[in-house]
Amino acid sequence: MLIYLGVMLLFCFLYWWYRDSKQITAVSDKHVYITGCDTGFGHLLAQHLDKQGFQVLAACFTEQGAQELKDKTSSRLQTFRLDVTNSESIGKAAEFVKSQVKDKGLWGLVNNAGISQPVGPSDWLTIDDYKVLLDVNLIGLIEVTLSMIPLIKRARGRIVNMASIYGRISMFGGSYCISKFGVEAFNDSLRRDLRCFGVKVACIEPGYFKTHISNPDVINEGLIKLWGRLPQDVREDYGDDYLDKFWPHAKAHIEKLAEPNLMKVVWRIHHALTSVHPRSRYAVGVDAKLLWIPLSYMPTAFTDFLLARQSVKPAKAVY
Repeated sequence: MLIYLGVMLLFCFLYWWYRDSKQITAVSDKHVYITGCDTGFGHLLAQHLDKQGFQVLAACFTEQGAQELKDKTSSRLQTFRLDVTNSESIGKAAEFVKSQVKDKGLWGLVNNAGISQPVGPSDWLTIDDYKVLLDVNLIGLIEVTLSMIPLIKRARGRIVNMASIYGRISMFGGSYCISKFGVEAFNDSLRRDLRCFGVKVACIEPGYFKTHISNPDVINEGLIKLWGRLPQDVREDYGDDYLDKFWPHAKAHIEKLAEPNLMKVVWRIHHALTSVHPRSRYAVGVDAKLLWIPLSYMPTAFTDFLLARQSVKPAKAVY
């Protein structure tokens, strides 16, 4: 019985491996629209897909980011400005993409644009802090996607949404985790809605990687700014030395887990765009696969207890 079970498991694995490895090879006529190409994953992905022969349409927030990308890529890649929080900008980008893809439609949309600040304890934040991040990471992503669905359907193409492992487990206050949970939910509904049209939708879930979003200096600067505007009673709840105790602990945690090889994420996005049978989700990074995903499946009480043991307690904490 055990031998039979082992053979069946091996067969299932080999079949999955064979199915997962089937790739689309003709890409020279396929357009891919990527948001957030100024730095990080988007910047590297645009370069990578350009080298692979794709027709890359790279959206950048700044002129400097666009120029730096142009300097590193072929004349085939085209850049344009995009602010995902501005409906007019999204509409202009959609018209530009339509003019490029024409009747072929758009093969791939990679929703990569995102920010991580402000982030901090929930009672340090205002509703405007929540809105700023949600507008970029979730509402902007949804609006860009809606503007491209007709072109994606025409090509029976792909939509790849950049979520995070923090769309599986909420580790800190602010709307970063909230936005990524929202991306996961949007990704699921979109995948099911568009499946009948031949459109495939995938979600990328990176763990910690060394990008601008996870830069310790950027995070620390944001925390100092939040602390500086707190009412005195909230400061007293946490203690005047809270940041001095919290930040070395948090920085060590980030530096220990952050993966320097950003190409691991780029390769997963490439697979989602070129696989005959792309996966629904791609967890990327050792910490994502061995720590955060398993922890997200644990009983809530256990997860809360474990995370509380790793955190720095406020001065007036009652537990």
